[in-house]
Amino acid sequence: MAHGFDEATLAGVLGHMNADHTGDNLLIVRAFGWPEAVGAEMTAFDGDGGDWRVELADGTTAEVRVPWSGGPITERPEVRREVVALYDESCRRLGVEPRPH
Repeated sequence: MAHGFDEATLAGVLGHMNADHTGDNLLIVRAFGWPEAVGAEMTAFDGDGGDWRVELADGTTAEVRVPWSGGPITERPEVRREVVALYDESCRRLGVEPRPH
C-alpha cells in the first residue's frame, strides 16, 4: 500500500505546483503520455507517484498517474526530489533544455 501524506503536505505541494509550476505540470503530462495536452493541474500524490488532470484542446479532460522515478517515498522532502526528477526526465524526453534547480 502506498504511503499517504498528511493534508498539510498535500495542500502545500499541490498549491505550490499549481500556482508556481503550471508550465512544469504541462511538460510532465506531455512527456508521460499526453503530448496534445494544453493544460495540466497536479491533483494528488502519494508515496508511489503523482496524479495530474490533463486538459485537451477540445475541452475534455483526462487523468494521468506518473510513478516516482526513484521508487516509493515516505517523507515530504522526497516529494520535491521526485517532482524535479520527473521535470528533468520530461525535458529529456521532449528535447527541452531544463532550467537550473
